[in-house]
Amino acid sequence: MKPKRTILCVDDNEQSLSIRKVMLETRGYRVLAYSDAQQALDRFAEGGVDLVLTDLVMPGVDGCKLIQGVKDRSPETPAILLSGKVKIYEQDSKADVFLAKGMYIPSDLLERIRLLLVRKRGPKRAHARTPVHAQAPPESSKAATA
Repeated sequence: MKPKRTILCVDDNEQSLSIRKVMLETRGYRVLAYSDAQQALDRFAEGGVDLVLTDLVMPGVDGCKLIQGVKDRSPETPAILLSGKVKIYEQDSKADVFLAKGMYIPSDLLERIRLLLVRKRGPKRAHARTPVHAQAPPESSKAATA
């Protein structure tokens, strides 16, 4: 059995957070749910998070600041920013994906998550598929031919 991918899910709206948590868990993800972005950032620092899914507008630390903190610690960790306020997104964000609340169906969110996690992991066994003749010659043979 392959290990579950861990998603850090953050939203100050407890109902939205609960719905997302259940949806993701039923798809086999491990979900760390937080309604406070600072607590979520502290948990992220402990490690083991594969993807961050956060609301934009929250009291205290907002979604952009949360994602900035995540990217400062781990630039390769994918982040999805959700917001009901599309105009607010005009500010600069380090999010890999922005989705407007109410403008996507759950299967869109699940597919975006799947693609971001595949991209983070990289292609399966890419090194095993590289043909021997395509590899660079060893340093000693380069010197011998020069």
